[in-house]
Amino acid sequence: MKICHFSYHDATHWGAVKKDLIFPLEDLESLPENDGKKRLTESIEIEKVKLLPPTKPSKIVCVGRNYAEHAAELGNEIPKEPLLFFKAPSSLISEGEIIIIPEQSAQVEHEGELAVVIGRNCKNLKDADNPFDYVFGYMCLNDVTARDLQRKDGQFARAKSFDTFCPIGAFIETDLDASDIRLTTKVNGAIKQDGRTSQMIFPIQFLIRYISRQMTLNAGDIIATGTPSGVSKLTSGDVCEVEIEGIGILSNPVV
Repeated sequence: MKICHFSYHDATHWGAVKKDLIFPLEDLESLPENDGKKRLTESIEIEKVKLLPPTKPSKIVCVGRNYAEHAAELGNEIPKEPLLFFKAPSSLISEGEIIIIPEQSAQVEHEGELAVVIGRNCKNLKDADNPFDYVFGYMCLNDVTARDLQRKDGQFARAKSFDTFCPIGAFIETDLDASDIRLTTKVNGAIKQDGRTSQMIFPIQFLIRYISRQMTLNAGDIIATGTPSGVSKLTSGDVCEVEIEGIGILSNPVV
């Protein structure tokens, strides 16, 4: 099922997306409640609503260098265990919103990624636990990065967390085998990144279990699972699209 969060007549609601229609849903476990005074009972054309970010994470946990070719293109070694860092939740934007290049950076790049949305709190998962029991669904994410500042700082916090540096898709796909699906990133229609999730060094189930042993993952949190090779510079006027098989397209203009 493809889930969205949307505003309609000054109230927010959850819905299931089928083609160009949204079918209202009851409150979803582990996600924010509807704030509408009246529940919607009929389907709505998607063009008549304002799509909102479908989750409000307490944290965005990112995995660096999780594709060997991407590590190589930046001159980095393949990590022996997941390399974790955070993006500030204030960097979140949704489908169609503008990526703003900050004046501090001369080299802002795209990083298309598969995002895992956590469905219920998990901590210290054991080997016998099934990590997918804690997954609500999957969505598109763009880990926008000020590459020059990343090199200058020697760590990731500033380079990854400028406002607008974490576009996420408007839809969460809850029924998907994400172990081997295609991920592409286009800039102005030209393919820059083209990979498959099966190329991850550390697969999704390993990442969830590993991260849960370092910190509690709360419902709504996002795990960004890494980016394939082909990252490139974004400039004002570009349109960047992250497309993931079975999920959809995340498109954002750049200013």
